[in-house]
Amino acid sequence: MRDMPVSTSPVSPIKDERVNQVLQRLNASRRFPGSEAFGGPSGNDPEAFADYGFSIHPDQGELMYVLCRGMRATRVVDFATSIGMSALYLAAAMRDNGGGLVIGSELVASKAEIARQNLTEAGLPQYADIRVGDARQTLRDVGGPIDFALIDGWPLPDGPSLARTVVELIAPQLRVGGYILNDNAEPDFLEYIRDPASGFISITLPIKRGTELALKIS
Repeated sequence: MRDMPVSTSPVSPIKDERVNQVLQRLNASRRFPGSEAFGGPSGNDPEAFADYGFSIHPDQGELMYVLCRGMRATRVVDFATSIGMSALYLAAAMRDNGGGLVIGSELVASKAEIARQNLTEAGLPQYADIRVGDARQTLRDVGGPIDFALIDGWPLPDGPSLARTVVELIAPQLRVGGYILNDNAEPDFLEYIRDPASGFISITLPIKRGTELALKIS
């Protein structure tokens, strides 16, 4: 299924033109390698795609912003940060909530640096801590209860998906009433989040290729 067209509606929940200008620039250059690129020997190597700004869809970003505003979120997780599209929406929510922090994790150092530059251009650097390295280490302790988390990780060639590994890592740190948004609907992530023993309820939203929104209830 192809992505839905990027909305051209002038209505945005973010009212800061400085932030919107950076988001518009990133959306204008948003691209994804063809499927043949993933069939090669480096198809599962994020370093091989360092020039591609894999990003969430704007509809996902606006949803995250509204959810974080509504729940007065002050500590959120952004995995993987890439060049900072998702971090911009989340950091804008932290700023507009009166303060908070986005803890981002990005494996590719060059992407993390671009993300920091984009946050600075948008006037939001103080609301984000972009950590470089393996999320299984960088997100082991985020310093307090998590209100909201985006899980949008790189595919692995075998074994559990990063989404499954990361959700198991951060679920104990997520407060009851907190949300997790998953971009890729990895089967083992869905298996975990839909298991009643995990303490979540979730719905699949018709955004992008299927977006899972999970609420922690216990």
